[in-house]
Amino acid sequence: MDAYTGLRDALRHRLTGRPQAEQVLEGEETDPGVWQARLGAELAEVGADRDEQVLALARQLLALVDPEGTRTGKYQVDLRGAQQPQVGDHTVRIDTNYGPTAGTMSGPVTVQYGQLPVPPVQPEE
Repeated sequence: MDAYTGLRDALRHRLTGRPQAEQVLEGEETDPGVWQARLGAELAEVGADRDEQVLALARQLLALVDPEGTRTGKYQVDLRGAQQPQVGDHTVRIDTNYGPTAGTMSGPVTVQYGQLPVPPVQPEE
């Protein structure tokens, strides 16, 4: 609990002057996807993702809640030079010739296109 409280306090300090973000941080713990959607951009704007103290506290908490994952390097991801990366325990990648398609998508979903693929040329008859 001390590690959690320490990380929360460090994040609270970073979010000083941002009442809506502070309120989300102080609210009931919720699904990580919801928390990320509500606070992710705010934390990046205030530099929490580059704050060595915050990162050290987050690593400490991860080591306590998932020692095996921490030991095996589960949370150390380097995507430099990666093309079409897929990261996470519950990610889905959908490939088609023309980009992702689906009948229904729900949850926090982001679709980003780099360079759109060129449709194939129709063969001559």
